[in-house]
Amino acid sequence: MALYVLDTDSVTFQQADREPILRRLAAAPSDAVYTTVITLREQLRGRLADVDRAIEGPALERAYERLQATLRYFSRINVLPFTAAATARLTELRARKLRIGTQDLRVAAIALSVNAILVTSNRRDFDQVPGLVIEDWDQ
Repeated sequence: MALYVLDTDSVTFQQADREPILRRLAAAPSDAVYTTVITLREQLRGRLADVDRAIEGPALERAYERLQATLRYFSRINVLPFTAAATARLTELRARKLRIGTQDLRVAAIALSVNAILVTSNRRDFDQVPGLVIEDWDQ
């Protein structure tokens, strides 16, 4: 069975109820779909920044609602950790001096370490990663 790893953009599209992603997710076994602790970090960091920027009133309420929705989301999805195998893959990728962001490189390292297919719309960056299998479910 194939293992699919949703990158941060794909998770965001799922949370926004984008039809193409939802359709593909409905067709995939839930035990075959994961995201990464990197995406968890990115989303929590953004939600906490929103809370910190909101002073009071409706803006603060919305910021906390989004934070709570993010917590619910990550309690329902499988999250891959950053392991020693991912660290080894990251070291290999860094040696290649790829010109992509740090977080994307970490996501790629995790996906490679578990032989997963990365679900992303960000082909410009992830296509640079040797051996990484990519699918775009937002089409």
